[in-house]
Amino acid sequence: MSSSAAPDVPPHGDPDKFRHVLSHVPTSVVVVTGVKDDGTRAGMVIGSFTSISLDPQLVGFYPTHASTSWPPIRDAGRFVVNVLAQGQDGIARQFSRRGGDKFEGVDVVPSPHSGAPILKEGIVAWIDCELDREIELGDHFLVVGRVVDLDVVPTDDHPMVFSRGAYPVLGD
Repeated sequence: MSSSAAPDVPPHGDPDKFRHVLSHVPTSVVVVTGVKDDGTRAGMVIGSFTSISLDPQLVGFYPTHASTSWPPIRDAGRFVVNVLAQGQDGIARQFSRRGGDKFEGVDVVPSPHSGAPILKEGIVAWIDCELDREIELGDHFLVVGRVVDLDVVPTDDHPMVFSRGAYPVLGD
């Protein structure tokens, strides 16, 4: 089927049904952090993180147009993806709120390349990136990061996932 056929497909139109059906697809939960040259830190929780390419190594995520946390990270031009561990619901809520100091009470260390904050506790991995590109798609942006460094954190914890409006516990 050619891509020219897509415009003939009518949109479904019911955003509640769309959201409900897609809530049955588990997504990863990460905190994306950045720091501008003036030292200003920014962070946001993302439930739409993905690996894109092995060569070159690229990852992606989708902040909304309405996000107030994404612009300072974009301006920094580099960021860290902190992959949350199960049980980090509090961190996820803290970084999803609007306004205030999202880093309050959270211990961080600067990443080796970008200097963006790596959360010291409650993560299973971190990925240090340079902003490769940003593409506008519907009511979100696709942010593509070029991986410059990454590592796993020694832990027996599973990564956090979001499904059906909750953070289910994964088994061994």
